[in-house]
Amino acid sequence: MLPALTHQNGTDEVVLSFLQELEKSGFCGDIEGSYASRLAVATDNSVYQQLPQAVIFPAQNQDLVVLGQLAQTQPFRSITFSARGGGTGTNGQSLTPGIVVDLSRHMNQVLEINVEEGWARVQTGLVKDQLNDALRPHGFFFSPDLSTSNRATIGGMINTDASGQGSLKYGKTSDHVLGLKAVLVDGSVLDTEPLPSDVIQELSATEVLANQALKVSEQVCREKREQIVDKFPPLNRFLTGYDLKNVFDEALGQFDIARLLCGSEGSLAFITEARLNLTPLPKSRTLVNIKYDSFDSALRNAPMMVEAKALSVETVDSRVLNLAKQDIIWHTVSELITDVPNHDMQGINIVEYASNDAEENQQQVTALCQRLDEMLAKKQHGIIGYQVCNELADINKIYNMRKKAVGLLGAAKGSKKPVPFAEDTCVPPENLADFIAEFRLLLDEHQLDYGMFGHVDAGVLHVRPALDMCDPQQERLMKQISDQVVELVAKYGGLMWGEHGKGYRSEYGPAFFGDELFTELRRIKAAFDPDNRMNPGKICTPLDSNDELVKVDGVKRGYFDRQIPVKVRDSFKQAMECNGNGLCFNYDTSSPMCPSMKITADRRHSPKGRAGLVREWLRQLSEQGIDPLELERSLMDSSPSVKQIIDRFKNTFGGKRNDYDFSHEVMEAMNGCLACKACASQCPIKVDVPSFRSRFMNIYYSRYQRPAKDYLVAYVESYLPLMAKAPATFNAIMRPKWSKSLTAKTIGYVDMPALSVPTLFESLDGHHATRFDLQWLQALSARERQNYVLIVQDPFTSYYDAEVVRDLVFLAERLGKKPMLVPFKPNGKAQHVKGFLRQFAKTAKSTADFLNQLAELGIPMVGVDPALVLCYRDEYTEILAGQRGGFEVLTAHEWLLPLLEEKPAAPQVAGDDWYLFAHCTEKTKLPNAEKEWGTIFRHFGANLMPISVGCCGMAGTYGHEKDKLETSKAVYALSWQPNIAQLDPDRCLATGYSCRSQAKRLEHIKMKHPVQVLLRILTSR
Repeated sequence: MLPALTHQNGTDEVVLSFLQELEKSGFCGDIEGSYASRLAVATDNSVYQQLPQAVIFPAQNQDLVVLGQLAQTQPFRSITFSARGGGTGTNGQSLTPGIVVDLSRHMNQVLEINVEEGWARVQTGLVKDQLNDALRPHGFFFSPDLSTSNRATIGGMINTDASGQGSLKYGKTSDHVLGLKAVLVDGSVLDTEPLPSDVIQELSATEVLANQALKVSEQVCREKREQIVDKFPPLNRFLTGYDLKNVFDEALGQFDIARLLCGSEGSLAFITEARLNLTPLPKSRTLVNIKYDSFDSALRNAPMMVEAKALSVETVDSRVLNLAKQDIIWHTVSELITDVPNHDMQGINIVEYASNDAEENQQQVTALCQRLDEMLAKKQHGIIGYQVCNELADINKIYNMRKKAVGLLGAAKGSKKPVPFAEDTCVPPENLADFIAEFRLLLDEHQLDYGMFGHVDAGVLHVRPALDMCDPQQERLMKQISDQVVELVAKYGGLMWGEHGKGYRSEYGPAFFGDELFTELRRIKAAFDPDNRMNPGKICTPLDSNDELVKVDGVKRGYFDRQIPVKVRDSFKQAMECNGNGLCFNYDTSSPMCPSMKITADRRHSPKGRAGLVREWLRQLSEQGIDPLELERSLMDSSPSVKQIIDRFKNTFGGKRNDYDFSHEVMEAMNGCLACKACASQCPIKVDVPSFRSRFMNIYYSRYQRPAKDYLVAYVESYLPLMAKAPATFNAIMRPKWSKSLTAKTIGYVDMPALSVPTLFESLDGHHATRFDLQWLQALSARERQNYVLIVQDPFTSYYDAEVVRDLVFLAERLGKKPMLVPFKPNGKAQHVKGFLRQFAKTAKSTADFLNQLAELGIPMVGVDPALVLCYRDEYTEILAGQRGGFEVLTAHEWLLPLLEEKPAAPQVAGDDWYLFAHCTEKTKLPNAEKEWGTIFRHFGANLMPISVGCCGMAGTYGHEKDKLETSKAVYALSWQPNIAQLDPDRCLATGYSCRSQAKRLEHIKMKHPVQVLLRILTSR
């Protein structure tokens, strides 16, 4: 019997006491101390793992003041803190053994926008793209443009002094900070503004840390000004740490302490608010994608674009390009970055021109293109072609591909993954090609594979060597390479950290600053944080402290992962390979990626969080000598014994029911998943939560008793045909309020849909499509079969939305085909979703055998609901492995598209506009689906416009479960509700049954499937 699992690291008693006192002290935010909550923030986008003591989510500035004041009392002066935003850092900046203070959940509002003066005041938990969405209607944007902009917070950008694409013109985050509100470790508040030195020195000699920090920092930077200016190299990506150089405005004679806070990685204070200057949106933008026969050619040709006054020059190597071609993102850019005939494209430079003067912009682009044409004609500089993008939508698609490069590198095959540790080196751009050539030689000597991309205009290139961090020898090699790169960077007059901050690379700080200036950094740290409690070990330690800096060879995630046997890691690779890039934190409400994370703002309820919990669950099983693969095999091979059933009831309802089991925390996170499958394609690493979720649930429920509602869902396909024999009677029983209330209380389901009346067979009474005869079809010639189409039923559309299947039958006839309705066979997706894997395997085998028999006819098979059609390709392939067979069931649009060649195109009808709300699984697994539906509608004279929406919130039966009802409604309100409100609902179409069901429940509208509208169009014309 599977045992209960335990905490691996309990919270310190002093911290527990602190958290209890904090709750009593007027703290308004959230306090979480569960093991799962701590694990969710134990990693970021780096290779490191550090379990904190607790996670605190302040709701307002005063919460941090209260926290600081309480932390100054004697019992709690040993407690340390680390601020956290989006958790996208590549060097472990926010990881801590103390308490994580996360501002992203509640302190994420735009407080004020001043259009006249061109600034905005925001809370620092705000996501960067969220700020730009608020600014766009006013004609402004916050210009530092980093690749993680859809999940990185303003606070994180400030603390790492982030920059990104276009930094030659737009600079770094610190160049746009007008003022900050910071709360120091003692609870004192510092509101920054540029001040003359004499005003600062006249500040009261109070013991409040805010004043002390201001006075000491100004004194250090003023007294050591000459050494500081001499030491810091003149680079666009200037030295991150405490920016000693740029704190003084020489012309105005002012000192701005905000410059020290920018790049301080939370080691000085909590930054809660920021006043930021804004940049006008350029009125004219053009992108030129230049293609090369080698990556070295792209690097060496880049300075020419910089000289041509480009806004930015980004580069991508062939490794990243090839990974992008295997990802869903390539479907959006394949026409914008086409292959060059007879040439192997080994790299591209993405060159942008942007201006408020369209004519000037076009002149610069034309001049560049003329030079490129000359080089092409002379076969110079390795240029093999170029493409120009003028449309804003196309430009954004290219940059989205470039931004996804970080995650795409992590999708490399095999155990060795490109990892960040020396990947934001910065050298003068004129030295970049030579530096990279030597960098490559260094990596080649170690026989390492790697990918490269970055900002060649600023001399910053992201180089990620591929290492297996579960291999202790390769882990040691990481430190060796880091040391070598430090020396190489110094040789070329550059910096080890040009963009992503120090974090665990802080050990190299003394070497870059020199002993004298590093001592001054320590004086500043002591003034802000004398007891080294704010993110200790990062950047520097206080003067006179014996505390050590964190080191590159600190504890990594690989240390924990290697405790899981290789065969288990390989089997659960969808969870093991998550690299923490955090794209699942994408705030965009129209993105289908992880709706549960969007609603809860809880990192546990994200693909990254769930993957981390499953890794720890697997580690604990291995620690106790349990092989989950063997356990799965036993569960698949036989039904539970009487003893096992009794033990399940005892564990669930007996005396030990309240005992701690880490598996419960994992289950809580899995239970919140909608199983929408967006992560399986949207995530660059393809972290497929529904896949490992079903496996976890299968094992979990071998120890604990399932809720009754799970059995209802798992066997719904077996009893639906029986219920459909008397649908009106069943509906009458379920319709009264007492019946609905009883169903909600006893089973846990709400808003149960009504069965179709008339039923599908009644609506097709006497129709030849219902007379399926396999032997008769087998007797037909291959030529005769070409006129037939087999319609594969699914349980939900056939029994709850029968009109759709009926209309597909009639549409097929309108198109000159002979439709035949295949006898209903269970699909089993609901069983997979709920983790009934033994039952699902039987269902899948039986149905696959039947569909393989039909496939021998050579007649197209079509299903109407995309989620269930795609189950045949995804979950069936996974559960049946080599036993699936070669049958293929098409979605409606996949079947219709080739038929267009047989039918003449109809003239376009003005005003015949329709709006497509595609199923999230369909959009993510079939990225061309919306485009292809549009092609089909245009062929028949109508216009179908895809609407950018995420998940509808129904997700099969998820939205009907009582405990998930509010989440389901909240997901719907993110993107579906506002879009439908702006459109004619009678013109809104949805491909998914669950989507139509949700809209019917919450909007009281009956959305149609696209095939129904196509039937109407063909019938009326």
